[in-house]
Amino acid sequence: MTARERLDVLLDPGSFVEIDRFVTHRTTDFGLGDQQVLGDGVVTGWGRIDGRLVYAFSQDFTVFGGSLSEAHAEKICKIMDLAVQNGAPVIGLNDSGGARIQEGVASLGGYADIFLRNTLASGVVPQISAVLGPCAGGAVYSPAITDFIFMVRGLSYMFVTGPSVVKTVTHEEVDFERLGGADVHGATSGIAHFVHDSELESLTAIRTLLAYVPSNNLDSPPTRPSDDPSDRRAEALLDIVPDEPSKPYDMRDVIRHVVDGGTFFEVQPDYAGNLLVGFGRLGGRSVGIVANQPAVLAGVLDIAASLKGARFIRFCDAFNIPLVTFEDVPGFLPGVAQEHGGIIKHGAKLLYAFCEATVPKLTVITRKAYGGAYDVMSSKHVRGDYNVAWPTAEIAVMGPKGAVEILYKGEATEERAAEYRAKFAHPYQAAARGYLDDIIDPRDTRPRLIDALVTLQTKRDRNPSKKHGNIPL
Repeated sequence: MTARERLDVLLDPGSFVEIDRFVTHRTTDFGLGDQQVLGDGVVTGWGRIDGRLVYAFSQDFTVFGGSLSEAHAEKICKIMDLAVQNGAPVIGLNDSGGARIQEGVASLGGYADIFLRNTLASGVVPQISAVLGPCAGGAVYSPAITDFIFMVRGLSYMFVTGPSVVKTVTHEEVDFERLGGADVHGATSGIAHFVHDSELESLTAIRTLLAYVPSNNLDSPPTRPSDDPSDRRAEALLDIVPDEPSKPYDMRDVIRHVVDGGTFFEVQPDYAGNLLVGFGRLGGRSVGIVANQPAVLAGVLDIAASLKGARFIRFCDAFNIPLVTFEDVPGFLPGVAQEHGGIIKHGAKLLYAFCEATVPKLTVITRKAYGGAYDVMSSKHVRGDYNVAWPTAEIAVMGPKGAVEILYKGEATEERAAEYRAKFAHPYQAAARGYLDDIIDPRDTRPRLIDALVTLQTKRDRNPSKKHGNIPL
């Protein structure tokens, strides 16, 4: 699609108002004085998505390869400033070869001006980036600061340095797709939050995403009427968790039986599959969902899952979106690679994010909640507002087998494991201490969560006054 066609698909019909269409670059070096193109390679303005105001820019690769000049950057900065002043999301449709070489430091300064605005707008208005072409160098750092990145297979590429530079410096032979293609960033690096097969799908998904998030940090998330009864019980939830503690199941099945209409808008579905994150609605209210996935690595927490969860949680907290956690976690992933990769530091990011969040936090323990991972996953101890468990829940320092091997050294027996299981592999001890608010019938999960959300609408909680915390980066 052309830059303007993309805006036509993204925005409500007839709603786009273009600004700065007559701006041109101010460079005469290298023959550019004779190449003046109105708009200078980027279309900027505002429009509506489902009737709500958004600001957008769309880079035009047919004009100087979409490269960023000083004037090009000024146009983008203008709409970013307007978005913050008026409390509306910013959507960038990126298709740029990077800084315009002919302008030298002026184009680099233009990127820095954008980076600063991305940073200052973070947590104030939602920022969404669609990468719809090959973006390199400075062109990738603005999307990296924004909240969500969309990419299209076979069309989108992101890398700091391209294949030719990689070959020169490291002697590695790699093509565009394997270096920075959509699937690489969607599944391996985790940089892309959404990957689609076409531009139409990608732009439509941006509209869907915005239906779950408020326009700014002072607004409440959008609500929508739901014909799914708030008191609906889900009989199927009785049979999802297997009787055998080590047998996997798909946590998406639990989520779909609980949320309105079974609709779960998953974020980063191809990255760190052992943790699910995404948006749903409960009684018409938008919620952010964080869930262990027993079907992948038994739902264990590792470096990738911790990063994925922490980023999503902090977004939801910044924009007043309640968090609903579905927990079935056997602990953190052991191993040399994880320890040397910094699982302590990265796992602490997930802990920090849950602790820091002041939005309503609801947690349902469906099965395992072992060790430090129990603490991390929005437990009562880190200011969980409504914490419940199903009768199948097991809350303990570790699993029965590992526990008896430590407790009884060489005298561990199956009888002692069974004794430990009877003592700890249930939710009642935690409930007796008030760490759980209730042990519920799984069928009642939806009505219980919706009722709790209603009571938490007026929640007021704040962190100690400070410039900012020091998250363990």
